[in-house]
Amino acid sequence: MADHLELLSEMPAVSRMSTQERLKHAQKRRAQQLKKWAQFEKDGQSKKSRGRQKNRGSKEARRVAFPQNVTLLEAAARNDVEEVRRLLQSGFSPDLYNEDGLTALHQCCIDDFEEIVGLLLDAGADVNVRDSELWTPLHAAATCGHLQLVELLIKHNANLLAVNSDGNMPYDLCEDDVTLDHIETAMAEQGITQEKIEESRAATELRMIEDIKHLVQMGSEVNAQDSHGTSLLHIACANGYLEAAELLLGHKAAVNARDHDGWEPLHAAACWGQIHMVELLVAHGADLNAKSQLDETPVDVSGDEEVRAKLLELKHKHDAIKKSQDKHKTALQRRTSSAGSRGKVVRRVSVTERTNMYRREHQKEAIVWQQRGARDSEAELQDEDEDKATNAELQQHQQKIERVSEPPNAAPSEEEGCPGGVAPGEDSAPPPLSSQRNGSAGSGPRHTFSKRLDRSVSYQLATQAETSADLSNERSHHTLAELKRQRAAAKLQRNAPPPPASESRQQAQDSADPTPPGSVYYTTASGEPPLLKLIAPAEESTPADKRPCCGVM
Repeated sequence: MADHLELLSEMPAVSRMSTQERLKHAQKRRAQQLKKWAQFEKDGQSKKSRGRQKNRGSKEARRVAFPQNVTLLEAAARNDVEEVRRLLQSGFSPDLYNEDGLTALHQCCIDDFEEIVGLLLDAGADVNVRDSELWTPLHAAATCGHLQLVELLIKHNANLLAVNSDGNMPYDLCEDDVTLDHIETAMAEQGITQEKIEESRAATELRMIEDIKHLVQMGSEVNAQDSHGTSLLHIACANGYLEAAELLLGHKAAVNARDHDGWEPLHAAACWGQIHMVELLVAHGADLNAKSQLDETPVDVSGDEEVRAKLLELKHKHDAIKKSQDKHKTALQRRTSSAGSRGKVVRRVSVTERTNMYRREHQKEAIVWQQRGARDSEAELQDEDEDKATNAELQQHQQKIERVSEPPNAAPSEEEGCPGGVAPGEDSAPPPLSSQRNGSAGSGPRHTFSKRLDRSVSYQLATQAETSADLSNERSHHTLAELKRQRAAAKLQRNAPPPPASESRQQAQDSADPTPPGSVYYTTASGEPPLLKLIAPAEESTPADKRPCCGVM
């Protein structure tokens, strides 16, 4: 038999073996152990016989005795039918179990020992016995795909709706098609519907909810912990009982409670892949960076890729929100919010300093508004001065137009009763600009233009000017913006350098020419005349087959 050091040295080689190879190796080592033990017993008996010759044969040799549960499970694991039958007949209970809750019936359903399963069931073994993870023998047989054992267990009224700690039923764990068909057929024969399946899945959570409500009514503490430090919220999060967790959180269950391993409920939800529970806990303020006794965060203990991705996503969003909030804090808020931080020298702002700070900010704001109001008032006064000057120039300009363009024998148009204000056969004289009411064509008392002409006035003036055939009448209709542009051009002309001699001569000739009647005389103050809108003469008769291509012609 190999000693302890030799067994330790061969452990790496054993870990690389397959299951069958490890089983054969274990059997070989067991045979060596039994042989070594037999030799040891033989040597011990010879020594005792030499030392105690007087009492030879008076006492039986002492033997090693094992507990009954270990003896029954060991015999069942060896598929020793006779030994199991003898033990059952000698009064051993068929429901004996080990520290994991595993019974001989569980073990034989895993190993496919059909004969021993029959012996145990005939001896009164519980067909729906559960281990520490709530697995029944039918779970084990269905998982391994042992059809004969599944049929035998169902005949002995095995529960087809039994739910283990992961929320799985036997048919959920079965991957063998033939075995799965048999289970589903049995479920149909028993009248099991989808509603019953859902009720069975939720039965454990419903019982837990009832227990929580009872605790709340009795005034008990919902944050109570067991000997391992596990709270009700830990259990609900590990099992994915969403409604129970919401009930606990609604009654102020501690979301950061720690067990003896330093795990918070978020660790449990992440470890067992409860993604909806993770979202619920984070929404209630669970710490994504909480560390256990082994410095493991919920992301570290998560084995599900989907849950891990969700945790990282929530962590990224949480960090972004916190960074945005810190960025928008004022200097005062940052100082006051850091008052509880550790390892920093914190300067507390007194009430007086805070009041002085607010007063200075208000004074600065008042100065800015006063400066802005002064600038606005100056701009308004300047606009009023410009408008007054423009109106004065406009009146002078219109009077000159009337003196130059009025015929000597022209009679008032209103006395002659002409609808357009022009006698038949006479040239059309431009109407006085002062008779226009912000662009309207009707006559009335004179008045100056308003401070700001809207766009509709300019549009009306332009429309009326286009309908007139006289260019002088078109020139007399100007908006305030055009006159301002003329004034600006005149200023530039006055400030411009003198023209060359040839251009001066040409200007002198132009000034010597008499002004034709009906034209408009422009002064230096009025600036350059606007561009004329030349209109082509209208033909007396337009052919029927020729029509203008657009509305301009």
